[in-house]
Amino acid sequence: MTKKKTNVRIRKKDLKSDIIQFFQDNRQKKYDYLQLSRTFGLKRQTQQIMLFDILEELHRQGFLTKSSGNRYSIALIKPSGHDSNQDLYENILGEFDINEDYPEKALQAAEQLSDIIPENEYSYREDFRDINTFTIDPWDAKDFDDALSLQKLANGNWEVGVHIADVTYYVKQGSAIDKEAEKRATSVYLVDRTISMLPERLSNELCSLRPDEEKRCFSCVFEMNDAAQIKNYRIARTVIRSDRRLSYEEALEIIQGKNDPLQKDMILLNELAKKLRNKRFKNGAIRFESSEVRFKVDEKGKPLEILFKTPTEANNLIEEFMLLANKTVAEFIGKKSKKTFVYRIHDTPDQEKLEDVARFIKRFGHNLKLQGGKKVVAASINQLLDKVHGHKEEDLVSTITIRAMAKAVYSTDNIGHYGLAFDHYTHFTSPIRRYPDMMVHRLLERYISGGSSVNKQKWEEKCQHCTDMEITAAQAERASIKYKQIEFMSERIGNIYEGVISGVTDFGFFVEIIENKCEGLVPMRDLKDDYYEFDEQNYCLKGRREKKVYRLGDPVNVQVLRANLEKRQLDFKLIINEE
Repeated sequence: MTKKKTNVRIRKKDLKSDIIQFFQDNRQKKYDYLQLSRTFGLKRQTQQIMLFDILEELHRQGFLTKSSGNRYSIALIKPSGHDSNQDLYENILGEFDINEDYPEKALQAAEQLSDIIPENEYSYREDFRDINTFTIDPWDAKDFDDALSLQKLANGNWEVGVHIADVTYYVKQGSAIDKEAEKRATSVYLVDRTISMLPERLSNELCSLRPDEEKRCFSCVFEMNDAAQIKNYRIARTVIRSDRRLSYEEALEIIQGKNDPLQKDMILLNELAKKLRNKRFKNGAIRFESSEVRFKVDEKGKPLEILFKTPTEANNLIEEFMLLANKTVAEFIGKKSKKTFVYRIHDTPDQEKLEDVARFIKRFGHNLKLQGGKKVVAASINQLLDKVHGHKEEDLVSTITIRAMAKAVYSTDNIGHYGLAFDHYTHFTSPIRRYPDMMVHRLLERYISGGSSVNKQKWEEKCQHCTDMEITAAQAERASIKYKQIEFMSERIGNIYEGVISGVTDFGFFVEIIENKCEGLVPMRDLKDDYYEFDEQNYCLKGRREKKVYRLGDPVNVQVLRANLEKRQLDFKLIINEE
């Protein structure tokens, strides 16, 4: 077999094809990871990681089996041809023009970066290595870009450090890595994979705040009292050494009383976070909370169960300190100068859309105040969301209220953030996965050093690009979830479920199944009992003769009729209960 040349770029799809052909030509043999690395001439770490990912992917898909010693061989019963369903899923990447492969030049540049911190850096970086520091992330995360530290000061106050990976130390503006990161603008999180904004050498290794490793950070350090009042703060380049890597689940157990060396610190930070959170809501922040869709899958990626994760106290703890850091950085620049800066802005909601929401929720017995200023309206929205919590209409009311809101975007023109009730806000805390955060780090360093303002028009164009790419990533992520939901329901054709009408159009109405939140269409053409007309203002279909009405929010029973993976569509049949 001819070895691949290591001085040319290796694309993942090409390597995967070569691996499949190699195992088909060597059906009776078993190979471990190192043997295959040598066979394909893969000397760079990034190429070897790519090989490992492909082998594990082929193992999950059933093409390869794995025996003791992690030796791979072709499965005795090979899937015929290829997995057409998987091909359809892969099409999501092409549909949204998302490229998994990183340019070889950028990968080579990442490999050449050193993880050693020279002694001279300690002269200008504040040293937090001996202060209790930890990270809290999802259990399966590899890119830890934020950490918290805590210590008590001599005056009785608390010093809370919000430490963010110093990505721009490694990624210089205009470099090969920077150009690709700016082009991508964000990491993309599909159901079965992450397409990172940065090479894994940076995202999972150099910049990731892994435990027991010295890491460069850009930090917001707060002095606060027991009431969570900020007495002082500083923004500094730092070096840290994380003592623990916690999952949200582990952190929650500690907060809830599990005996642990971090228990006192965790409970204190949680109390401070709760006070920060209460202040936000009193100031007019809106309490939107949504559950995250997760899938339990088999070794081939086939969805077995749909799960939902809702934010816990551990999530809220991290969120509050990240919000505080983002707000503080924005105020540090925005209040003190008129220099061009990157803001995360959120406009006030459209009044007509809010009036539509107010009309709609009356049918559930709820009201919404539309006059009296931002705080009054925000407080009324929060009261509404509290009232519907735990009721069948909760998801629906929350969804249509969110739709009435403006979309948050990046801009150099600051108008504040309505949803958070902040006059100044930015994104500073996730530079591993968001390019705007890297932009903020660079501007912060420039302005702290006394540099002049950057070109506003040029940076506004960068902001617009980042907003566009964020929207694209969100659409791809939704398409990924939708595909897996359709795949899950494709094996449940004929099943009957309770649902709620979640959307009404001139061609039918959509129903969301209560138990798994999968959404499908009841086509207008299948409603044979009457001629139905679409009433857009009242979110309903009305029967011309019998006057039957199907409204947004109505409970219905549906039967799964068709599941089209190619179009990512579900068709339902309405089940009429005859009394």
